[in-house]
Parts: sequence; C-alpha cells; structure tokens
Amino acid sequence: MSHIARSSLIIAFFFGVDKVLAFVRQIFIARQFGLGVEIDAFNAANNIPDLLSALISGGALGMALLPVLSEYLTKGGRGEAWQLFSKILNLAFLATAALSILIAVFARPFMAYIIAPGFVGAQQDLAVELMRLDLIAILIFSISGLVMAGLQANQHFLLPAMAPAFYNLGQIFGVVILAPQAGYVFGPLSLPGFGLGIYGLVYGVILGALLHLGIQVPGLIRFGFRWIPAIDLYHPGMVKLLRLVGPRVLTMFFLQVFFIYRDHLASHLEVGAVTALNYGWFFMQVPETLIGSAIAIALLPTLSEQMARADREAFLSTVNRAVRVLLTLTIPSAALLIVGIRPLVQTLLGFDDTGTEMVVWATRMYLLGLMGHSLLEVGARSFYAQQDARTPLFAAALNALAYIVLATYLVTVLGHAGIALANTLAFTSEAVLLLFLLNRRFPGVWKAGNTLVRVSVGAAGSALLVYLLMRYLPLPLFPLTLGALALGLLVMLPVAWPELKSLVKL
Repeated sequence: MSHIARSSLIIAFFFGVDKVLAFVRQIFIARQFGLGVEIDAFNAANNIPDLLSALISGGALGMALLPVLSEYLTKGGRGEAWQLFSKILNLAFLATAALSILIAVFARPFMAYIIAPGFVGAQQDLAVELMRLDLIAILIFSISGLVMAGLQANQHFLLPAMAPAFYNLGQIFGVVILAPQAGYVFGPLSLPGFGLGIYGLVYGVILGALLHLGIQVPGLIRFGFRWIPAIDLYHPGMVKLLRLVGPRVLTMFFLQVFFIYRDHLASHLEVGAVTALNYGWFFMQVPETLIGSAIAIALLPTLSEQMARADREAFLSTVNRAVRVLLTLTIPSAALLIVGIRPLVQTLLGFDDTGTEMVVWATRMYLLGLMGHSLLEVGARSFYAQQDARTPLFAAALNALAYIVLATYLVTVLGHAGIALANTLAFTSEAVLLLFLLNRRFPGVWKAGNTLVRVSVGAAGSALLVYLLMRYLPLPLFPLTLGALALGLLVMLPVAWPELKSLVKL
C-alpha cells in the first residue's frame, strides 16, 4: 500500500471517529435545543468567528503554509523549516488577536446588518453574546490550525487526524454537562448538569479548541519543534508565504460567503431554517470529509514534493488517480444517502414531521454536490502544490457570485432547500472549472470518462435497489434502512473494484 493510501486511511479512520462523535454531539444538541430560537442564534453566531479562523489559520495560512514548509523540509532541513514555522505562528496569533478585538467591538452591527438581519430583540442579543464568546476558541485555533499544517508537512497525519475528535469531545461535554439543568441519565449513571443552557454549548466549543491543540503538542515535541519569539517579515520563506496567502485569504473569504449569505437568507424564513440548513450541511459533510478531505489532505504534501522535484508525470498520474477514486466513492454515496436519509434524520434527531422534512430536503440538495465538493478539495490543492494561489482565487470568486445569484432566486422557489441547491450548483461548477484549467496544464489529468459512466449507472441501480427494499419489505424502517444501504454498497463493490485497487496504489 502506498504512502498516500496509508495516510488517507489513517486520516479517514480518525475522521470516521470524529464523525461518530459529531453525530453523538448533534443528537444531544438536537434533543436539548430542537429547531428553536436559541440554536438558530448559536449557529448564526459562528459565522464571523469561523470566517476569521478560515482566513487566518484554519484555511488560508494552513493551506499556503504546507507547500512552502514542504519545500524547506525538502531543501533546507527540519531546523530551518521549524524556524520559519515559529515566525509564521507568532504572526498568525497576533493577527487573530487584533481582529478578534475588532470583531467583538462591532459584533452587534455585524449581526444586525450582515449575518442575521431577520433576528430581532432577544434572539439578536443572544447571537451577539455568543459570537463574542466564540472568538476565544478562534484565538486557540489560530495556533492549532497551523500546528496541523506543520505536522502534515512532516508527513505526520496521526495526531492532526485525531484533533477534530477531541474538539468534538469538548463540545459533547458542553451539551451533556454544561448546558442542561439536570444533566443526562445513562442507565445507572446520572450526570450532573450546570444549567448554562446555550452558553454551555459555547464553553464546550472553547474546551474542544483547547483539546484540539493539546493532542497535537506531542507531535511538535517528537519532530523537534522549538518556539522562538520572533517575526521576520523579510525572511524569504515568509515573503513567499505572504505572496501565496493573499490570494488564499480572498479565496477563503469567498468560500465563507456561502455560510454568511446562507444564514442571511434563512434568518428571514421560518424558525429552524438556519439550523435545518446547518444539519443538512453536516450530513453531507460526513461522507465528504471521510472521502474528499481525507484523500486531499494526504495528497497535498506528496503533490508539493513532486512539484518541488519538477516531476510532472508523477504529479499528473497522482491527480488523475485521485479524481477517479473520488468519482467512484462519492457518486454511489450520494445516491444511496439521498434515498435513505429520511429514516436516519427522523431516528437520530428526533424532530417532528415538519422539522424532519426541513432537514431531509436540505440534506438531499447538499448531497447532490458531494462529488463536486470532493473534487474541489483535490482540484484546489493541485494548484496550491504548484504554489499557484491565483487560479483557485479566480474560481472561488466566480463561485461566490454564482451562489449569491442562484440562492437569491432559488430561495423564492424552494425555500431553504433552494439555498442548499444553490450551493451544490455553484461548488460543482467551481470544481469542474478548476479541473478544466488543470487539464490545460497537465493534459489527461481529468480523463475519467469510463469511470464516470460505469459508476453512475451502478449507483443508479444500487439506489433503486435500496428504494425498493425500503418501500416493500415489512421491517422496522431504521434497521431496514441501515441494512439496505449496506447491501447497496456491496452491490457497488464489483463496479468500483478497479478504482478501489487504484486507491491502494495512490
């Protein structure tokens, strides 16, 4: 099994653990807060802090840092690479702190005019308070997010892959212990509750951020990291990073436009629309993270090394195999989940019929874009591996514009589900555009016609089988759905076998 395949499986395994914990977290949150005013305020409050995290450590610097750090590790050695990393870490923390103070001061106009103008009175006040508390977690992530990139550049994926699971553990503690008045009862075990309500959920987020950072510290020690109190804006590596990070910051801003405009539109709809879209996004992100993110994260250091060695043939072959594997894994996953999602939502979240329908249709619209989102992960990283941040920026700008236009129209036709469909259409178009442009540089990189046709036909047949089983077998619906989905995957196995073998050699 190749290094990328092993790394992808390690990442996918721990992302799987993370998603199991995330499911547990979401079940507790759904049963504690339902689809109500408080949880809508909590989800809307995350927007600006999440934007800050994405622009600095979570996406912009982290993505731009990895190829630069890989180059220094390849050519200059670990000591020189860690010195550069330390200077970047210091800059990121100070920038995040300064922006956090600014956001805290202007939290109310942000919420009233940009994020959720549909919120009024106490709900808007609550969202403002929660946003300010969220900034504490983002300050921690300004360090933790870059530590992930630093360890991945050293081809170490275990601890960064475990970190999201620890983040979820912190949130679970928040919703199970800190939020409820009386705590939860598990058989003979009764847990005390602190009665903090929705604030307990935010304190759980802060605790999760601390755990996210703490689990990665042993990796820094193992690879000999030494912190130095310095910032050198004229260091050649810093100059190269800042040239990359400018376009990347704008790219991540355009990505975050989706979340901001989503909640902006949904805040004017019925109560629960913001949270229903959030749950739908979460259900789509489970397979997207296990497939698209896992493969793309493991791929980037190798692609960066291949470009540093100017090995174009290896680069082309690696990306093409990744595209084929992603098509094979995402198309059947989306088809099967679209058919089987209703019993999963109904059983896991425990909403009434109206709430269940809201989440189900949001999820289905998002799942139509599972393939596009996963291909986008690899497509964008293929350009960053070439230290080209401008092309993904161009594509992201077009995507943001297309999303705003589509969402504004489709929300009037399909309600909150139209917002999710607009996301699918915009992000799939962005993925196709990036792969088209990549194919112009590396002809043949997206050659996968046979895979696409074969897998699409197989996925349609497999989804039809699941539908018929769920419709006509007289069994309890939830276990029947799980069994039918498992059978659907088994039916797809012979169809997907060539690409699954390719995954092992990726």
